[in-house]
Amino acid sequence: MADVPRVMSTQHPDNATLPFFTAGDVIEGEDEIQEAYYVYSHLGCDEQMWDFEGKEGDEYAVKKLLSRYDEFFADRRLGEDVRLTVRGPNPDLEESEAKILLEILESVPRSFDAAAQFADGYGVDVVAPIHEVIVPMVTSADQLNAVHEYYERFVTGKASMEVWDGRTVEDWVGGFEPESVAVIPLIEQREAMLSADDIVAEYATAQDRDAVRVFLARSDPALNYGCLAADLINKVALQRLYEMSDETGVDVHPILGAGSAPFRGNLTPERAAETADAYGEVETFTVQSAFKYDHPVETVRDGVEALRDADLGASPEPIDEDRALAVVDRTADAYADQVDAIAPTVNRLSSFVPDRRARKLHVGLFGYSREVGENALPRAIGYTASLYAVGCPPTLLGAHALTDDDAAFVREAFPAYFDHLRDAARYFDPRCTEVLDLDGDDLAATVDRVDVAPNDEHRAATGDAIDAFQRGDDDALRSAIRRGARERQFLG
Repeated sequence: MADVPRVMSTQHPDNATLPFFTAGDVIEGEDEIQEAYYVYSHLGCDEQMWDFEGKEGDEYAVKKLLSRYDEFFADRRLGEDVRLTVRGPNPDLEESEAKILLEILESVPRSFDAAAQFADGYGVDVVAPIHEVIVPMVTSADQLNAVHEYYERFVTGKASMEVWDGRTVEDWVGGFEPESVAVIPLIEQREAMLSADDIVAEYATAQDRDAVRVFLARSDPALNYGCLAADLINKVALQRLYEMSDETGVDVHPILGAGSAPFRGNLTPERAAETADAYGEVETFTVQSAFKYDHPVETVRDGVEALRDADLGASPEPIDEDRALAVVDRTADAYADQVDAIAPTVNRLSSFVPDRRARKLHVGLFGYSREVGENALPRAIGYTASLYAVGCPPTLLGAHALTDDDAAFVREAFPAYFDHLRDAARYFDPRCTEVLDLDGDDLAATVDRVDVAPNDEHRAATGDAIDAFQRGDDDALRSAIRRGARERQFLG
């Protein structure tokens, strides 16, 4: 496998501040074309996720990038020096969007044709601008093999089919390149993450691949199981992936999907070096919208550079899996109980969180386990923003179940958790229990595990939000939510 990108810019809408190139209230359409160029040329990212999952995507992105920024891409080859990696829906889980995946796969050869025309004009060899596809919510290798085989059989494979009177599809419309695409599994659910090694090994064997990029989620596991559980599940999954790699010879190239909020990974420009150190076995980190747009550009560039310069992809430090998963169970159960109590309020608050990207309506099923049922909640960013709005950083939830022995184990196994807790706790407002059905003593005990002073500006915003929510003043609530988000430098 060619050099693996280190910094993947994504379109996750977690930013409090809109970027300079956006005229309206959301980033959409042509803004995202300019965004891709901007992150390559000005921020130093070497990959852009082009997202069709949960939002509209532009299937002509490659043609637009090459035609508008031709001088840049003549020097920095799209598909080689910088990547554009598409994410589509998973047909097994998103039935109403399933055919979008087929449209995306059909667009890959068309993008190659645009790149070939561009290369011919500059007298250089053509490079496939898109050669990888991310499939979300993967739970089995069958889902990866279906995408891989569909592309080879029904996209490029139709080239030799006869159209009429001996004339093939290739004779008619030209060839289809690249011949194959690599499929990147994005794995989000606990049991699937803990079986990521088996999923990757099975896909690699079926498709005779000697290397696989594997994308481990950080936000959705936190939404489902709590902040600490998300990190521990990821660490165990990474250990198992590397063990599989040693046993089979299949190289694994992990991607971590972390956001700026401590609950969603705590990956900010200022914390980039610490995050890379905490997850040294990861090779590619996502930088989401808050990372890119809620900090001075020089700070953002420094954060990107810290990720690119870090010594990444090392074999993980051993972690006691049984001990880690016991902590996951204990804290996830406690987290589930708390979220059961606050779900109705979170849903009400989420309707006041500002949109930052043009996205399709999507409400995910939030299930802790079959024993406790399911709650319909917003996506992770809206959920996180809703709780911060009233002074309850979700990193605090579930943590009261930690025993002293648990805490000692975590300090050894994943000490960065306490940085997450410290960074979250400064935004805690004890008044949050006026609107959330939570035990104030449990929250206070969690905050007391770290030494941190409250952020007074943020507490003023959360106090105003609580007051506005209680009296039904929608405009004041929206205003307070925005103030708080700007102060902490992320929306959710």
